[in-house]
Amino acid sequence: MSSNAALQQAKRLFGAAKAGHTGSLDPLATGVLPLCFGEATKFSQFLLDADKGYESTFVLGVGTETADADGAVIAKASASQLTEVELTQAMKTLTGAIEQVPPMYSALKVDGQPLYKRARAGEQVERAPRPVHIYRFELLSFEPGEQARLTVRVQCSKGTYIRTLAEDLGDALGVPAHVAALRRCQSGPFVLDDCVTPEQLTAVRKAGGDSDLDVLLKPIESCIQHLPRLSLSEAATFYIRQGQPVLVPNGPQSGMVRIADAGGGFLGVGDMRDDGKLAPKRLLAQ
Repeated sequence: MSSNAALQQAKRLFGAAKAGHTGSLDPLATGVLPLCFGEATKFSQFLLDADKGYESTFVLGVGTETADADGAVIAKASASQLTEVELTQAMKTLTGAIEQVPPMYSALKVDGQPLYKRARAGEQVERAPRPVHIYRFELLSFEPGEQARLTVRVQCSKGTYIRTLAEDLGDALGVPAHVAALRRCQSGPFVLDDCVTPEQLTAVRKAGGDSDLDVLLKPIESCIQHLPRLSLSEAATFYIRQGQPVLVPNGPQSGMVRIADAGGGFLGVGDMRDDGKLAPKRLLAQ
């Protein structure tokens, strides 16, 4: 199931007029896919920009056209000489602030068209390296051989391609490589234990009603818990709802914040300006 297919199924089940997901999973991948409904779509960017966590199986000794198991094999070389020590040393060189060249088979758009469409048409497009951060690159298991297999855990910044990380690791070890399995275990504050499957959603809909489905929804604020929360006075609430900046005593000096009204209800997010005023950025419809 594609990310969009999962989104459309959930949208139908919830009867949502508006819905969006927060970053496509590769066709091969499974795992965490946060979905936003209604007013929550205004805050989806925070999850697009959030750090991600993955578990993946890499195969060393075989390279494919798409850098994953779905692609045609384009290179082979024996990986039997590789040791776990060499592997972990190479992984260290790909940890921290690094640069990646996005793969041709990706949803990244160049001149308004996804790269994968141009790749399928036989085109090659020059892609500039992009900075990403690999916070954690941990070896969970290693099976040596002609085609060595390893399972890794990766904690990374937005925009990181695990398929590219596999290929770069292979390059560092002198062999082709690809991703055989990929599971997103974390997206921002959400982890696998927070998730429900499409099958579970369908079962809840068949067994119950709207209220049973609604129990599965999380508050909009759950995707922006990392932001400070400011409660406004009634007067400040009035003006912020008109789109006007307001002065907030003892507020943060800079950065994005969550905004609550005098009663504690969530209003949206705003940006602290240099003059000490809070400017609204994304507000819930009244």
